[in-house]
Amino acid sequence: MKKNKLLWPIISVLTVVLLGVFFFLPLPYFVESPGPVVNLSTFVTVENTKDEQSGSFNITTVREREATPFFLLMAKFTSFNEIYSKQEVLGDATTAEYNQMNAYFMTSSQNAAKVEALKLANKEYQMTFKGVYVMSINEKSDFIHHISIGDTVTAVDGHTFESSADMIKYIRGLKVGQEVKVTFISNGQEKEATGKLMQLPESNYPGIGISLVDNTQITSDTNITFNSGGIGGPSGGLMLTLETYVQLTNNDLRKGRMIAGTGTMDFEGNVGRIGGIDKKVVSASRQGAVLFFAPDDEITPEMKKANPNIKSNYQEALAAAKKINTNMKIVPVRTVQDAIDYLKQNN
Repeated sequence: MKKNKLLWPIISVLTVVLLGVFFFLPLPYFVESPGPVVNLSTFVTVENTKDEQSGSFNITTVREREATPFFLLMAKFTSFNEIYSKQEVLGDATTAEYNQMNAYFMTSSQNAAKVEALKLANKEYQMTFKGVYVMSINEKSDFIHHISIGDTVTAVDGHTFESSADMIKYIRGLKVGQEVKVTFISNGQEKEATGKLMQLPESNYPGIGISLVDNTQITSDTNITFNSGGIGGPSGGLMLTLETYVQLTNNDLRKGRMIAGTGTMDFEGNVGRIGGIDKKVVSASRQGAVLFFAPDDEITPEMKKANPNIKSNYQEALAAAKKINTNMKIVPVRTVQDAIDYLKQNN
């Protein structure tokens, strides 16, 4: 009898421990699943005036959560859930650096959306190139112990530039192994570092050894503000542009419809490829969207060679829509003008 009295508390403690491990033990994996759909009417504000047109433009998101044994098991048996290793998601960055990178991507996306919407609305603006955000740095780079993720490179050899493309062009005109002086901003302080250019593995061109995104400042007489609410990444560019454009012009493109979509936006109005579009289609359909804009990105022979099974975002979105048997219409776009033209012609 005494043994039984001791046994049950031990079993209870072990059960609690095992349940804790199953539900809460972090593993070196992430689970990617359909995320929230966000109405942009409160996300974007023009001249402090609320968007009161009927219908809505919505960005779609993917939820990334650190995996536990429970989430891994759920992902194995749930559609549109994918498991990625921590290395695949974060690379060599810490979680804090990864979140910082996504915040920079969102800022860049907002700037591109602002520029394109102002251009389409025939409004004046000024764009100042402040340098390039450092999004990652190659471990073989001479600058790895000097430049960090989140720093802004402002000059090379004393040369300043009008865009990241100008900076890349300048560096490509140099030689692998040539010594350069890089000026950068780190934690609000201007610093300099000297090192040799490396041969970039993806192109064989000379380079500093960083991946980057433009750090730009957009000013205009028209007051446009964004409230991202903690959402990061570049994939909301297209929908941010559409929301900003209708507020600038009072042009009712939605006609009461709930419209979702995804795609990056550059400063020429081009819509770019994103990840996780199948999950975004699922989220939009669940929330009642009737239209979904998907990037109709070009698949190059090089991309096909590297991944024979690769599909365009539009093809991926169509496949997901078919799988869930949704009535939501998938619309391919290559530019923001494509989306505007479609909405004007199909209202």
